[in-house]
Amino acid sequence: MIIGTAGHIDHGKTALVRALTGVDGDRLKEEKARGITIDLGFAYLPLPDGPTLGFVDVPGHERFVHTMVAGASGIDYALLVVAADDGVMPQTREHLAIIDLLGIRHGLVALTKADLAPPDRLAAVTAEISAALAGTSLDGADILPVSALTGAGIDTLRQRLEREARAQAATKTAADPGAFRLAIDRAFTLTGVGVVVTGTVLSGRVRVGDGVTVSPSGLPARVRSLHAQNAVAEEGRAGDRCALNLAGPDITKEALHRGDMVLAPALHAPTDRIDASLRLLPRDAGAKPLAQWFPVRLHHAAAEVGARVVLLSEETLSGGEATQVQLVLERPIAAAAGDRYVIRDVSAQHTLGGGRFLDLRPPPRRRRTAERAAQRAALALPSPEAALAALLAIPPHHADLTAFVRDHALPDGTAAALADALNLVVLDQGGTRTALSADRWAAFLAHLSETLAAYHAENPDLQGMGREKLRLAVQPRLPVPIFAVAIGRAVAEGLVALDGAFIRLSGHVVRLAPADEAAWADFAPLLGGEVRFRPPRVRDIAADTGRDEGEVRRILKLAGRMGWADQVAHDHFFLRDTVREMMAIAVDVAAQSPGGAFVVAPFRDRMDNGRKVAIQILDFFDRHGVTLRRGDLRRVNPHRLDLFGPPVVL
Repeated sequence: MIIGTAGHIDHGKTALVRALTGVDGDRLKEEKARGITIDLGFAYLPLPDGPTLGFVDVPGHERFVHTMVAGASGIDYALLVVAADDGVMPQTREHLAIIDLLGIRHGLVALTKADLAPPDRLAAVTAEISAALAGTSLDGADILPVSALTGAGIDTLRQRLEREARAQAATKTAADPGAFRLAIDRAFTLTGVGVVVTGTVLSGRVRVGDGVTVSPSGLPARVRSLHAQNAVAEEGRAGDRCALNLAGPDITKEALHRGDMVLAPALHAPTDRIDASLRLLPRDAGAKPLAQWFPVRLHHAAAEVGARVVLLSEETLSGGEATQVQLVLERPIAAAAGDRYVIRDVSAQHTLGGGRFLDLRPPPRRRRTAERAAQRAALALPSPEAALAALLAIPPHHADLTAFVRDHALPDGTAAALADALNLVVLDQGGTRTALSADRWAAFLAHLSETLAAYHAENPDLQGMGREKLRLAVQPRLPVPIFAVAIGRAVAEGLVALDGAFIRLSGHVVRLAPADEAAWADFAPLLGGEVRFRPPRVRDIAADTGRDEGEVRRILKLAGRMGWADQVAHDHFFLRDTVREMMAIAVDVAAQSPGGAFVVAPFRDRMDNGRKVAIQILDFFDRHGVTLRRGDLRRVNPHRLDLFGPPVVL
């Protein structure tokens, strides 16, 4: 169990920790010379046949509240220290407010220097403390009088902490339902060991030999060895104070900073824009009213960063009020949805409020819409399963499952478990897994069928709808790459069929009028055979067949709609099979060219149809994304090779 001290300067926090553990938390020369705590101090008390008590001793001076916040993040138990001679002081109230904002609900109050106060004074201070605790997360917490000088009450306090630690150890699960994250509060080097970072494991577990990433810098590292709760260990778990000996090509003491996060590589996705809930402290606690774009210092885990507050439902926010906001950070941080945070004013004199992170990837615009408000309400639900189900029930009715799992710091295998639990339909595209509810997927397929049926009824002579036109018409509207995967699944289910660049219902058959079919039967042979790579143009076909140019052009365009031919250039039509053959030639030419980039000449030589026609063909491929041009060089786009039907293999 990690116990964090809190309280006003000179109320005896360090002395109390020393009396409990025998360890002096003040390790800096300046701390010992001045007699005040400046940085975080750490001490440990192993319990017989039980867990180890870890103490984080924080500074009490108002100038070091930012350090106190870094130490308080990740603790299991708050030990609020109030001196009997002084009573409740300004930093007592501010530290208590921070404990409340961080959601720390387990703790007690140590009434120190009890040997200096008569019974009536102790009673008065106890009543004052109880009043200060009212309405906070420590409301009703026990108040134990102690004296680090005489030892009075120390054994009782130690026994109380031991009972709490054993109770927490019994309720903690063997495996935390999260992926590994450790917030760095110290980084240093040890002779013969190397770079060491210390911090509290916020979630998950880490083992010796694990690969990790330092975020937000993205530096890869390996855990060479570790200490958990001040003892050599093979594994560190959520709630442990850990020291990790890291090794990596760019891992140096100078590259690591307080506030960085050591985490499972899959979680590395720093963000500089976050939607969050926010509760301002009451005005009598020092909180100032907030207006749009209000500058603050954001404290999250051990990190501190400048930020601006964008109010999402009001223009100003007064003390004691709560709302949802968008936090725009000066630099990216590593965070997870559900994490607690605290904001202070830029002068570092007042704690203003705090809340929880809701969405790590919010849009910078249209953030006040009803749709966004509904999404934030869904993401505010405490259970990831409930949040995902609620998110999929509202527009846009789909979510990136991979990003959802990552941003909630969930472990490997959670995506599949969520999909099974919620009966989701998951569309895989590269590294993205887009999830829809089963009902919404059924609605998508139904709307797809209805849209195509209506189109076929209005356009019986067309083979189908263009992909993008269909994507924009069907709800829910899916991103382009995900829509392609959805269509592929609909094809596999026999609902629709692909016809070149068009999509049709699988049962739809296009037929031309008998006269038009007869005309096409006359024209098709003229476009094939030996001249297929340089077929006659519309005027040439009209001259050869004695037909009007306009009539020839109309028939060839109908053939294009049927997927029998394609207009490569003005009045220049090629058979569809020829287009596929020319694509295969382009692929072969690219494969034989250095780096896969080719110029017109080798393609022209293979086609034997002249430079002008070869360029027209390649321009046609460029327009359809089959080839990608940069200057005089072209590359084949492997994702578009099925645009005109199954690829031809030479």
